[in-house]
This record gives sequence, structure tokens and C-alpha cells, in this order.
Amino acid sequence: MSKKYNVYGIGNALVDLEFKVRPDFLQEHDVQKGLMTLVDEETQRRLIGAIDHQKTEKKSGGSAANTVIAVSQFGGNAFYSCKVAADEFGDFYLKDMEDAGIPTNFDRQQREEGVTGKCLVMITEDADRTMNTYLGISSGLSTNEVDERAIKDSEYVYLEGYLVAAEEGLAAMKRAKKIAENNNVKTAITLSDPSIVQAFKENFKDVIGASVDLMFCNEEEAKAFTGKDDLLQAREDLKQEAKRFVITQGRNGAMIFDGDTFIDIEPYEVKAVDSNGAGDMFAGAFLYGITNNLGFANSGKLASLAGSKIVSQYGPRLKWHEAQEILHQLK
Repeated sequence: MSKKYNVYGIGNALVDLEFKVRPDFLQEHDVQKGLMTLVDEETQRRLIGAIDHQKTEKKSGGSAANTVIAVSQFGGNAFYSCKVAADEFGDFYLKDMEDAGIPTNFDRQQREEGVTGKCLVMITEDADRTMNTYLGISSGLSTNEVDERAIKDSEYVYLEGYLVAAEEGLAAMKRAKKIAENNNVKTAITLSDPSIVQAFKENFKDVIGASVDLMFCNEEEAKAFTGKDDLLQAREDLKQEAKRFVITQGRNGAMIFDGDTFIDIEPYEVKAVDSNGAGDMFAGAFLYGITNNLGFANSGKLASLAGSKIVSQYGPRLKWHEAQEILHQLK
């Protein structure tokens, strides 16, 4: 029996506000370059006020949201569980998800008063992305936002690693994974960010338990999670945590473990201007591929091509026609 959704995602709902900044701006304001840092609303507001550039168009973001939107853009079906407030940014967020063809838990759930989360994305000339995130109401994402019906009707549950930083978010991840495992739905997780892995490694292990079906990480995250400085040793250790996994390697492409063998995915040469959302796009394209009979190698090629397109432009999203052009190019 076919499932309604290829992917059920759960993660922090954040409205992305993206700016170009100079590297010395980050130093002046004591911002850690290249990492995601949780900040309070006042800090975020102060940084935005200090940036003298025009911001790009705001987008509904958050790591898992970017991934499920990518699944939808390639032609798949996805569902998203999150927490937004009954405010203007919450209205914007849900309208943007609706336009992307993504049903959410708020199709059946009332929103609460509060402030919808925002992510300040600062892009430097080297295409690096630095994020200062005010979670707002998303910090209260809990098991209440987990949609059991949607999970049962999905091929994969995709867990956003950033959720391990909050006790209730961690509980939501574990609840979603348990429902998935009880209903023969595959589980996937992304390690999200090296700083999160270092700070919350035990929480990740708590979610993963005996294993997950699929893990996404980059080189730094793989090393941080396994405690190994050598990538070849790290990837051997990951076999104990995930049945299959993907390690993205930036300009060196990616390596995929399909459960039996390693598959090297070649990079596509591009001039990178903004790495924001590249990992999210890779995961979305890959999940679309493996749930639409492309196999692991071709799904990796699709994901690498989509990721190269993302880093060569500003913002974490493709346009709809670009996703279809990438599919056509692969075929």
C-alpha cells in the first residue's frame, strides 16, 4: 500500500532573514563565524539594526522545513510538524508552507499567542553562513506538535538535529521516532551543526537509540559525533549508529554508505556565494530520490547537483522550475 507522504519532517519553524556582512562585522559584534548560535530577541534585534545592508526576501525556514520544501519542489509529498505563534510572522510562515504544497500540524491545531522564531543568517564573502537564531515559540515545540496520523502515512520520518537542544524538542523527536518504528516507517536524522553535536552528543545518542535507518551529516559533524579526527575512522564508527548514512564534503562532494558499500558522489564545480541551506537541500533531494526509485547513487547525484545550485545563489531555496530542470538534467 502506497503512503500519502514521502517524508514527514519535524523541526524548528523559523522565518529566515538573510544579510550579506563583512567578516569584521562578525568580529566587532563577537559573533562566532560559521556556526548556529541561539540568542535572545534583543541580541538579534541589535544585530539586525547594526547591519547596513538591505535584507533579502524573508522565507519560511528552519532546517527540516527547507528539506521538506525541497522534497515537494522535486515532485514528492511531504508533511511538516512545527510550532509558530498566532502573530504576523506565523501567518507568513504557514502561508509560505501552504504555497510550497506542505500540509502542517496547524491544519488541525490552533496556534498559541507568542512570537514566531526568526533566524538571522549572515553571509560573508567566502560563502560561509553564520546564524543567530531566536527560537521564540518554537523553543516550546513538544510532543503536542507530533502528528501520529501523518507519521503512519509516511515512508520516512525526518528529525531535525537542532531539536536536541531543548528538553521538550528532544521528547518530540523520541515520540516521532517511536511512532515511526511501531508502524514500520523508516527514520532519518540530521546532525545539523557541529556546535550542537559537541554540546548535545548524549541527547543525539538518546534519540538514535539502537539505530536510525538514515543519517545526514557533514565531515565536521561526523568527527564531532564519533570523536574521531580521521574521517575514514569516523565513517566506520557511524555504521554502529545508522544503517545507512550520508557525509557531505562541500567542494569534495559526498560519501554515501548504502548499508553494504560506500559510494563516492562527485561534486559539481560552481562558484560558491552562499552555503546557507546546502545541507538541507542535499537531504531533501536525496530523500526525494530514494523514495521515488532513483536508488542511492542517483539520489546522491541529484542531491549533489541540487546542493551545487544552492551554494551558487543567495538563499536556501530553489525556484520551482529550477528543481524540475535539475531532475531533467540528471535524467
